[in-house]
Amino acid sequence: MRVLAVSPHLDDAAFSVGGTLAALGAAGCAVTLVTCFTASVPGPAGFALACQLDKGLPPDVDYMALRRAENRAAAAVLGATPVDLDLPEAPHRGYTSAADLFAGVHPDDAGTAAGLAARLAAVAADLDADLWLAPQALGGHVDHLLVLRAVAALDRPTLWWRDSPYVLRDPGARPGPELPAGLAPVELPQDLARRADACARYTTQLGFQFGGETAMRAALADVGEPLLADARALALLPR
Repeated sequence: MRVLAVSPHLDDAAFSVGGTLAALGAAGCAVTLVTCFTASVPGPAGFALACQLDKGLPPDVDYMALRRAENRAAAAVLGATPVDLDLPEAPHRGYTSAADLFAGVHPDDAGTAAGLAARLAAVAADLDADLWLAPQALGGHVDHLLVLRAVAALDRPTLWWRDSPYVLRDPGARPGPELPAGLAPVELPQDLARRADACARYTTQLGFQFGGETAMRAALADVGEPLLADARALALLPR
């Protein structure tokens, strides 16, 4: 089976569903990890620069190049093939603060979902993907919402994952109305040890998101990866 995991950022899939991806790869599935918002933007300023500085990185470092390298290392641990789309993250698209990232999609950014859907459809056609995995957009980050919209618009057999680390901060988070209806809960085999090892590769993120690698491993140790599946995805899964 050919599996396509669609991650908004260069860490979301590993943090959220890395154990499942590792187990799928170990079971013989061809797993491709497509990350949507990965573009380097020269001379970041304002909030975009602040998002780099608060990770302890100086302004002259290509932050996204570091993150792409981290993601390649994490994908190798998971047994997945990484594919990076060259779209800019929200701070480079006019979102000006942390609060703004979680305040909904800007009207002038709404078309990003359609363009992203076209890019994903082309990647999926090249890969002949059978099964998709994508975020439920728990937490409401704008980039996660746009990925949800894009994948939902393509209407493929999809397993929808709970977004981590947002669910660690709000374990009771529930999907919003943009998630497709009629989904059923499912939990596949997971290799949580490999998930933790993969997450450890995201060295620029661990301090900011978790307080360091040891804290990350502790925070994720007992966190499973429940999924929501549509009927077509359920039919593809082994029984």
